[in-house]
Amino acid sequence: MDDLAVQTYKVQEIISRWGPKPDLVIEMLHDIQTEFKYLPEQALNQICREVGVRLATLYHIATFYNAFSLTPRGKHQICVCMGTPCHALGAPRIVEAIERHLKVKCGGTTEDLKFTLEVSGCVGTCGLAPIVIVDGELHGLVTPVNVSKVIDRYSD
Repeated sequence: MDDLAVQTYKVQEIISRWGPKPDLVIEMLHDIQTEFKYLPEQALNQICREVGVRLATLYHIATFYNAFSLTPRGKHQICVCMGTPCHALGAPRIVEAIERHLKVKCGGTTEDLKFTLEVSGCVGTCGLAPIVIVDGELHGLVTPVNVSKVIDRYSD
């Protein structure tokens, strides 16, 4: 089976799991985002056909919620907290160090699709500032010097 056929099959499984109910498209989009790390155009078109929702509606949902991405994302999600304590203790320099280490700009994904780098507002762990979160795992007291050690743990 080629990649498109596999993708079509997986999207069909997700639609079947929720049933062709327009009021459940957000749940479908979450499952598709989890499966593919973004919302492929083909998947959105498939939902339109099988669920009867307009493509414009799906794009509205996908662009409204930060949980969704219309472009491929990395296998590993890196998020640097930019809350006030993290910012004051060097989070901007940590972002710069990660950008240099991975050769990617903040908001982007590495060419090999291994990492996506983003920033967020306060994550509520100010006592460990500055914070870097990788795939939901919190790393506190990060410095520009030790950021490569944190990232390299995920270089599989």
